[in-house]
Amino acid sequence: MPARFQSPAGPYGWLPIVMLGGLFFMIGFVTWLNGPLISFVQVAFDISDVSAFLVPLVFYLSYFLFPVPASFITARTGLKKGLALALVVMAAGAVLFGQFISLRWYPGALGGLVVLGAGLSLLQITVNPYVSILGPIESAAQRIAIMGVCNKFAGIVAPIALALLVMRDIGGVANRIRATTDPVARDRILDGFTHAVYLPYLGMALILLLAAAWVRRSSLPDIALDAPARAETTTAAPRGRLLFGVLGMFLYVGVEVMAGDAIGTYGRGFGLPLDTTKFFTSLTLAAMMLGYVGGLLCVPRLLSQERCLVASAATGILLTVCAFLSTGYASVACVALLGLANAMIMPTLFPISIRDMGSATGRASAYLVMAFSGGAVLPQIFVALKQGHDFQAVFAGIMIPAYLYILLFGLHVLKGRATRQATAPLVPQ
Repeated sequence: MPARFQSPAGPYGWLPIVMLGGLFFMIGFVTWLNGPLISFVQVAFDISDVSAFLVPLVFYLSYFLFPVPASFITARTGLKKGLALALVVMAAGAVLFGQFISLRWYPGALGGLVVLGAGLSLLQITVNPYVSILGPIESAAQRIAIMGVCNKFAGIVAPIALALLVMRDIGGVANRIRATTDPVARDRILDGFTHAVYLPYLGMALILLLAAAWVRRSSLPDIALDAPARAETTTAAPRGRLLFGVLGMFLYVGVEVMAGDAIGTYGRGFGLPLDTTKFFTSLTLAAMMLGYVGGLLCVPRLLSQERCLVASAATGILLTVCAFLSTGYASVACVALLGLANAMIMPTLFPISIRDMGSATGRASAYLVMAFSGGAVLPQIFVALKQGHDFQAVFAGIMIPAYLYILLFGLHVLKGRATRQATAPLVPQ
């Protein structure tokens, strides 16, 4: 049967896909809380935009610091033990974050996010390449798109849950704090506001611990990351593609976080109220959900992974230009629709970058996960530059070059694939 008509589940069936989808839901729930948390800490600690954006900075910086150590841990523990350990570390980070937020100690809360990021690094270093090699590499984008649907569905739910449980009256709290001159009364308001975070994060930690026990006892197949079916890398071409792919991943995660986590700050640039902007992250993730479903249906049936990558980056450039040329809710809608453009970049970029890496697949995956630190850098550049410049111009000035690089990378890989097909010897059928 032609590869394009094969089930994306691969030879192990759908059970591992369902189990991994549950893990990606947890990854998404933890990750996409960062957007509304930026607004939350700004009110809770009375800090500037730059200080509030330390939330995504320390979270995504963990991806730069921990993937290589995590790869060594995974090599020693194996797949299932590594996944279970990652969930335990994430649970510890959730407890620390909730505890320090309720104590109103911002550095401690940021430390909790670092621990969360360390756990996610250990989880990502295994689960992304594992999904890629679970079946044929040609259908890897489909499997990653399924994971993306689970991830972004959690991302839609998480900001709404936080907004309803913790930030229900964030605008009113901010107004009361500004209107209160008595320090004791002000502290009382802030104590009540911040303490509301504690129980939800404690509950999240408990769920992560239960998930760790579930994974440890599960029947998830133990596939080696250097799967023997993969050809050994003997030329510089795959290594060069990996290098450019790592930079592409760095820029991609940066623009994904810009569209998801920074959209609230972007909307407030037009004077939109806090009680409205706290839901904007969910809009971006809903658009990503649509993009994943479209990619799942189209790749590789109608579009190759390379062509999908090119089309996604081109759509990102177009929507960014539209956001720059419009204002208010129309501009915010264009930013939210960037989720549609972003959806299939990760599912195509990851397998393209690790293809033909042979026994170096695990190490290559570690480098790609390290590149997730782009989510720390690009938003910080945005929030720093917008202090003295037009925020729409700064946003476009960061996003368009990033999408352009991904577009050129996709075209380069597409050209290389066409050249290989043209020069390949004919094989009798």
